[in-house]
Amino acid sequence: MTPLETLIRTRIAVDGPIPVSEYMALALGHPDHGYYMNGSPFGADGDFITSPEISQVFGELIGLWAAVTWQQMGSPEKTVLIECGPGRGTLMTDLLRAAEDVPVFARTIEIHLVETSKTLRNIQAGTLSCINPVWHDSIETVPPGPTILIANEFIDALPIRQVTREHTGWSERCVGLTDDTLQFMPGSAYEDPAGTPIDAITGEVYEFRPAATAFVDELSARLATHPGAALIIDYGYERQSPGDTLQAVRDHQFADPLADPGEADLTAHVDFGALRSHGFNSGCHVFGPVNQAAFLRSLGIVQRMTALSENATPEQIETLYSSIQRLIDPGAMGTLFKAMVISHSGAPTPAGFEYHSTSSYRRND
Repeated sequence: MTPLETLIRTRIAVDGPIPVSEYMALALGHPDHGYYMNGSPFGADGDFITSPEISQVFGELIGLWAAVTWQQMGSPEKTVLIECGPGRGTLMTDLLRAAEDVPVFARTIEIHLVETSKTLRNIQAGTLSCINPVWHDSIETVPPGPTILIANEFIDALPIRQVTREHTGWSERCVGLTDDTLQFMPGSAYEDPAGTPIDAITGEVYEFRPAATAFVDELSARLATHPGAALIIDYGYERQSPGDTLQAVRDHQFADPLADPGEADLTAHVDFGALRSHGFNSGCHVFGPVNQAAFLRSLGIVQRMTALSENATPEQIETLYSSIQRLIDPGAMGTLFKAMVISHSGAPTPAGFEYHSTSSYRRND
C-alpha cells in the first residue's frame, strides 16, 4: 500500500467517501506523495511519452507558430511567453531553438513556466539553465503584457468532477471503501450541472472540469487587457457526452486508477467544447479545435520531415518517419489529439487554422 493510499483511507474513515476530483487532486498533487511531486514521469524511461519527447520537430513547429503569432500581434517589444506544464523543458528548448530563426522575436521573449512540482522545476532549471525562466503556481501571478501561452497536455491532468445518473437524479461520484478496497461509489445528491444531458441513462457518468474552465476564465481576463494567444493541445472531444474517461497510465500501460494512488498518472479527456464556450463568452476569439494531424500538417510537418531527411542516414530517416507518423497518424495521436487557440478580440486567424475557418468563433467587435 502506498503512503498516499494510507492517507486517503484515513480521510475516508473520518469523512466518508471523497469526490473523484479530490481523489485525483491528491493522487497527482499531494505535496509529499503526489505523482508529479516526486519524479520525472516523461519519456521512454518514465510512464508515458508526450509529443515533444517523440520528436523535436513538434516543438520546433510550435516555436515557428509562436513567431508568426507574435507578428500577428503587431511585433510587440516585450513578449510574455508562458508554458503550462513544461514537463522536462523539452518543448521549450525546441521552441526557442526554432524561434532563433526570427531573431527580433527571440529577443523580446520573457519566459514564465507554470509548474507546481518542485522536482520538475529542478529538472526544468537544468534543461533551461541558459535562459533563466521564472516559475509560477498559476498564470495569475505571471506579469502582464502581450502574451503567448502554450499548454500541451496540461488540461487533461487537471482534476475532473464526475456525477452519476441515478433513478432520482444525479449524485457525486466518489471514492470509498468496500471490503477494504478502494472503489467508486455514488455520494451525495448533486443538482444537474449546466449542460448535463437530461436524457442520460441510469448509471451513466458525466464529467466536467471546473479547474479547466477557471483557467480559461483567467486567461480570457488576461487577453482582455493585452494582445495575445493561447495554444492548447490535448486529447479529448469537441462535444461533451456521457462517459467515464478517467484513466491511469503506468510504465506505458493502462492501469487501475484506484490502484497505488500516487504511483501512476491520472488523466481524463478534455472537453474542448466547454473551453471554447468559456473563451467565447468571455469576449475572446476561439479557433478550433482541429485535430493534431491537420494542425501540424498546416504548419509544415511533412515538409520539415523531408528537409531533415536530405542529410540523414537510412536509420535516422526511419526513426524520423516513425516519430512523425506517430504524431499525425489517425490511429495514433493524429485524431484523438486536438489543437485550439484562444486569442484576444480582433485577432486574425492563427497559423495552422487557415483552412478551418468553420471551426472559429469570433466576437462581433
